[in-house]
Order: sequence, then C-alpha cells, then structure tokens
Amino acid sequence: MNRFTKSVRSTRHCALAILLGSPLVALGCASPTAPPAPPSGGKTFNGSYSDFVAQVEPVIQRRGCDTGGDCHGGGPRGAFELSPSGSKNTRFDFDQVSLQVNPVTPDSSRILTKPLALAAGGVPHSFKPFASTADTDFVAIRTWVLAGVTP
Repeated sequence: MNRFTKSVRSTRHCALAILLGSPLVALGCASPTAPPAPPSGGKTFNGSYSDFVAQVEPVIQRRGCDTGGDCHGGGPRGAFELSPSGSKNTRFDFDQVSLQVNPVTPDSSRILTKPLALAAGGVPHSFKPFASTADTDFVAIRTWVLAGVTP
C-alpha cells in the first residue's frame, strides 16, 4: 500500500467518524440541561432565611440548643452543629437547620422530632425542650419548616 492509498483511507475514516459522530454530538447538545427531579418525589425545601432569623434562631438561642459543652454549639455533634451562642453565625445556623428538614415528610424532620418529648411523638435525644407539639416555640419551627416545603 502506497502513501496515497493510506492517505485516502485515512481521510475516509476521518470523514466517516465525523459523519457518524456529528449526530451524536448534536443529540448531546440538544438534550435538556436542567437537573433531574429530586428522588424525593419532587418536593424540596426552600426555607426563608429572613423567617429563620426572625422565628427559628431566637428559639434555638432561648432553648439553649446552641450553647457550649455537649450541645450543638460546642463543636461537631453528629450531623447537626450550630454556631456557639457567643459567636453567632445565622447563615451557618440556617444552613445547618435546613439540612435537618425532610421535605417529603416534614413532620418527621429531625429538627422537629429530636427536641420533642417521646410522649409527644419525638425520637431519642438527650435534651427535650418541647414537651408537646402545642409549645409555641415548637409551632414556630414547624411553621417555618412547612412554609419552606415546595412541590
């Protein structure tokens, strides 16, 4: 095989690759770029930061959830950490609390069930600041959670 034959054959292979590859590239460019729906059935949590600052952060501070020592403000405690009471970072707290919300079943969110008494439907946790779901501070957090869940 001479150089000319090799060059023609190589050119044909390139042309074939371009022809076959172009539709695939075009299909790739034409596919949607939006992310897929979340696996939770489409519900997401978009809590209001301003409502968090006004309604939830005061509860966290008042009930001592962010104090030092063995509480959430004293360093990493499992999956939930808050800024210490002497050095508040409300954006950090907002992000951390938002991670404790279950948008599929909001009432089973850890931010609601962990601090709630077992008799009222809570789950095991060393500190139970809410004796019932009628507690006004519990209601404030729950209202914020429910308002942020969107289909």
